[in-house]
Amino acid sequence: MKVVIFAGGRGTRISEESTLRPKPMIEIGGKPILWHIMKIYAAYGHNEFIICLGYKGWMIKEYFANYFLHNADLTVDLSNGEKVYHGHNSENFKVSLIDTGLDTMTAGRLKRVLPYTNNEPFMLTYGDGVSDVNIDELLTFHKKSGKVCTMTAIQATSRFGVIKMDDSGIIDKFEEKPEDSGTWINGGFFVIEPEIKNYLPADADDVMWERYPMDKLAEEKQIAAYRHNEFWKCMDTIRDREELEQLWETKPVWKKW
Repeated sequence: MKVVIFAGGRGTRISEESTLRPKPMIEIGGKPILWHIMKIYAAYGHNEFIICLGYKGWMIKEYFANYFLHNADLTVDLSNGEKVYHGHNSENFKVSLIDTGLDTMTAGRLKRVLPYTNNEPFMLTYGDGVSDVNIDELLTFHKKSGKVCTMTAIQATSRFGVIKMDDSGIIDKFEEKPEDSGTWINGGFFVIEPEIKNYLPADADDVMWERYPMDKLAEEKQIAAYRHNEFWKCMDTIRDREELEQLWETKPVWKKW
């Protein structure tokens, strides 16, 4: 099954990095977070990707166009330009890199790449979040649901510490960034049927995927939530990147390969 990845946004909340390169190209452990996301899917046998490009999309194109070169040893004969590669550490990926516009919203980006999905079911996610979600179980859940779309739902964690107190205002304890807030949010890692085309407006460029299309799916009870209780993290800020870097060095929970 093909995997569509949103990778065209400006990443303004992590502008310290995104002024230099697209957010999906920010590195964790020396590799772009986009690569990590692709490796998650590839670990389950899904290695055909459609990348929705926008902001600084040429950098993503150049990364994949030169991927083999940068992951192999090389001898160059300068007299005739002949190149001989010695071994390589490349990936069994097939990557379609599609320019979906600089300021196109997510629904518009999805609509622009639908022709590349060949009117078949596909998966969709964001280019800035990793997880240890079990893709096989996600697909099984989606097929059983019979819905047009399945979204992986994760429990929101607070970015701030919370105070536990009794009715009189006496503090019992402080809890730093509780893991379970009781609120489920959109964690990406969607599975989508071809009928999604009926939920995308004719002019979708100014429409957010997370607004009209998902609202319409919910209204018609055509979107299901696959509840994921384990690891998920989105790289929104420099602090998030630093936390992911530390996890990669100590306990890379999302590493399935």
